[in-house]
Amino acid sequence: MGETLLFRKGTKEEIPEIYELFLRGIEEMTANGIPQWDEVYPTKRDLELDIEMDELYVGVSGKEIAVVYVLNKECDEQYSGGKWTLDTDNFMVIHRLCVHPKFQNKGLGRQTLMHIENTLKQEGISSIRLDAFTRNPYALKMYDSFGYAVVGEVNWRKGKFFLMEKVIS
Repeated sequence: MGETLLFRKGTKEEIPEIYELFLRGIEEMTANGIPQWDEVYPTKRDLELDIEMDELYVGVSGKEIAVVYVLNKECDEQYSGGKWTLDTDNFMVIHRLCVHPKFQNKGLGRQTLMHIENTLKQEGISSIRLDAFTRNPYALKMYDSFGYAVVGEVNWRKGKFFLMEKVIS
């Protein structure tokens, strides 16, 4: 794990590079039998809105964007069915975490989760929530190794997703 990422907010000017990262990520997942994302989601417009809302972050390696993620309090209404450990509003949700395929298997997903956790702890956030596709063994293994607990299941267009939570305070 020689790469060290510089994390910062993504910019409008970077939308083409960010969208390309997602397209490559979708190709890689599809090639590995993980039909999680497609042309319907996430769209370029989703990413533009993330940037407009000031919620999209990038992890940069050298001059290239290696990782993208979104952090906010938004959650699908089905999140209400989760058996969340903390019954609080003091949480953040990770969305659309994607590592560019050429940067995969270098520990950058783990580095990103560590960065998110440390940042949110400093901000006094109590827990991190997310949903993970049950057919994405790589994501599930990473979240599990980081101490995320499955607190529920939801079914969306692509199939079953686990609702997951990690208490950090």
